[in-house]
Amino acid sequence: MALTRHVLPALLLIALVPQATPALAAAGAQAAAIEDEKLARLFADDEHRSDAVDPLDALYRGEEIAPGDLAQAFTDALDRRRLAAAKSSLRALERIDRGRLGPEARISYDVFAYDRREDVAWLQPDVRVLTGVRPFNHFGGLHVEFPSLMSRGGVIDFTDIADYRRALQLDSQFAAVIDNAILRFRQGIAAGVVESKLTVTNMIGQIDALLAQPAEQSPIYSPVLDFPAAVPTEERAGLRRAYAAVIADSINPAYRRLRAFLADEYLPAARGEAGMSGMKGGAGLYRRMIERETTLALDPEEVHALGLSEVARIQREMDGVRREMGFAGSLPAFFDHIRSDPRFHPRSEAELENGFAAIGRQVKAQIPRYFAHVPRTALLIQPYPAYREKYEPGGSYQQGSADGTRPGIFYFNAYDLPSRFLTGMTTLYLHEGSPGHHFQISLARENARLPSFQRLDGNSAFVEGWALYAETLGYEMGLYSDPMQHWGTLDDEMLRAMRLVVDTGIHTKGWSREAAIGYMLANSGMGRTDAAAEVDRYIANPAQALSYKIGALTIQRLRKKAEADLGPKFDIRAFHDQILGSGALPLPVLEAKIDRWIAASR
Repeated sequence: MALTRHVLPALLLIALVPQATPALAAAGAQAAAIEDEKLARLFADDEHRSDAVDPLDALYRGEEIAPGDLAQAFTDALDRRRLAAAKSSLRALERIDRGRLGPEARISYDVFAYDRREDVAWLQPDVRVLTGVRPFNHFGGLHVEFPSLMSRGGVIDFTDIADYRRALQLDSQFAAVIDNAILRFRQGIAAGVVESKLTVTNMIGQIDALLAQPAEQSPIYSPVLDFPAAVPTEERAGLRRAYAAVIADSINPAYRRLRAFLADEYLPAARGEAGMSGMKGGAGLYRRMIERETTLALDPEEVHALGLSEVARIQREMDGVRREMGFAGSLPAFFDHIRSDPRFHPRSEAELENGFAAIGRQVKAQIPRYFAHVPRTALLIQPYPAYREKYEPGGSYQQGSADGTRPGIFYFNAYDLPSRFLTGMTTLYLHEGSPGHHFQISLARENARLPSFQRLDGNSAFVEGWALYAETLGYEMGLYSDPMQHWGTLDDEMLRAMRLVVDTGIHTKGWSREAAIGYMLANSGMGRTDAAAEVDRYIANPAQALSYKIGALTIQRLRKKAEADLGPKFDIRAFHDQILGSGALPLPVLEAKIDRWIAASR
């Protein structure tokens, strides 16, 4: 290729710069290694500090924690310790020379700095008075997740008697955690910072479902239904009695106290408005939540407008599929047709389970074309437990263990089968299973070269953005050649676009629950049950649903940039390695990484 006038001066400049000698290169590498090691020690110190002040996070990761530490959850004292730990880590980071670090260590430096600055910001007293007094809600929280965590297949392996005794000690601290949460909720009542009545009513329903189970049917009792060989036979009857006793004498009474408090004290004080704008300090907090969930400083109006634009674009594509499926009526009429025609709905749980298994086999055959690395961790397909299914989405992913011995689980929802759709099965599997959450989470957790916070933690924009991007790979894999499955992926993409409109509508424009449900039904083929569950989720968990579309659009834009800049040198497997190879990065850190990769690949 001919040299341009822009290239010649650059080549002359390179010729004039003294070239690095082997000795200089070796000295630079040694300096980077020394600085990398200092950074690694800082990360280890921070992990030790963080584990001591964040017992819930350690519990969710399946790490060993002292039962007394768990009992400190939802206390002001623990929050103060967490703030002090985050500040200490940032001071230590200032003593690291980022310019001397190696390329991967610089990424780790940037992620760590971002994470600890976020910690400090969210642990400030002016933020804690708005967040700490709402310790959980119906969409997420220890009150509903603890039984699954402590069940067989949860975060404890239950391989020997020590595991059983450790779990029993943690079970015995659950009541103290619930009592701490009740105190926090009471502080919120006093300050006028409360959840919506809808959210509280749903929490009461969840607790009723848990209390309706006999102790022997509780997930917490499941570890003693059968034992590994390492547990002595003479110990088993005693363990069964102990597990039944902790459920009957400690855990269930704590649930009854929580239910009585929510129904008798908290519900009358809860706010009637669905959105954050109806809560004291809620408008400013919502803006903070958008930045936390998307890792970008976005204006709610900007997000709302983007959502409206995406809804219009996807509707045009939907109209083409409507015609392809031979439906002569309007698009809204086709929505109703999809909702009402039994052909588009499962008749049994087995039909869903077998269908997802078949899709999994199709995807597995395509994976080598798109990925150079796949997880060691296996993936199971299971329905939600009965006590959870009413309040869960159509599907979700539960991560496996970091060593790959405990499989990841793709949960699908078999509650209210007439409201479920066969059309969305492929896109749901790609999102929640492979290559969506299962690949991203498992590959990070299995990557021993990464610091633990990159392996085990993450942000919603990357995690959900990747999973939504993974859905789009179904086009290249040929999985949407069936118009029904093509419709299903457009319908799911429409859901993510509508989230931008509805979430901001609820929390900044005063939309009611019914108005939000109506918008979703008018612009997609969703069933009312799913639409209501989605809207209830946005009410309980503001801004989180924005992360899907924002993250996916960012990854798609980065791929287009790489394809345009690299041309025939672009390798999709290498691109996916770059996206997934450093854990779940904040979007600005991810973009900087991809830009460097593009420049190096030229």
